[in-house]
Amino acid sequence: MGIKDVSGISTKKGDKGHSRNYSNEELPKDDILFETLGTIDELSATLGITFHHTNYEQIKVIQKTLQAINALIATNPINEERYGALRKITEQDIGFIEEEEAKQLLNKEIEAKFHLPGTDTTKNNAYFDYARTVARRAERMVVKFINRRERDDLSYSRSYLNRLSDLLFILARNFENK
Repeated sequence: MGIKDVSGISTKKGDKGHSRNYSNEELPKDDILFETLGTIDELSATLGITFHHTNYEQIKVIQKTLQAINALIATNPINEERYGALRKITEQDIGFIEEEEAKQLLNKEIEAKFHLPGTDTTKNNAYFDYARTVARRAERMVVKFINRRERDDLSYSRSYLNRLSDLLFILARNFENK
C-alpha cells in the first residue's frame, strides 16, 4: 500500500525539534544519532549521483549495505526484538569491498603520488572522489557515535565505511566506463 496523502510523509511531529529512532525513543534532532544517519544518507545520495554518471553497478549493493548500517544505528540494541530482526554487517560485506578493490587494481595500478581530487582523471572519476570525501566524514561520524553511545555492535559498520572510502579512492583513480 502506497502513501496517498501528505500526512504519510509530513507528520509535523518534528516541528518542535524532536524525532524518534527505530526503537521509538524520542531524541532532539541535533542528537549525534541523526547527524550520523544524515551523513550516511548523504553518502548514499552522493553514490546515487555517481551511479548515474558512471553506471558502476556495485553502487546499488553498497547503497543497500548503507541502508542496513543506518537501520542498525537507528535501533537501540536494548530493543532485542526489533534489533534482532535487522540485517547485520558481516565480514562478508567487508570482503565484498576488498574484492572490488582488488578487481580495480588488477585493471590498473595507482601511481604512488599525491592526487588532486577530481582533476587527475575524468569527470566521472571526480564523482568517486566526492563520494570518497563524504564516506570519510560518515566514517568519522560513526566512530564518534560508537564512542559516545558505547555501540561496539557497530564495529563491522565502521570497518565497512573505512574500506568503502578506500575503494572510492581507487575508483577515482582507475574507473573506466565500459
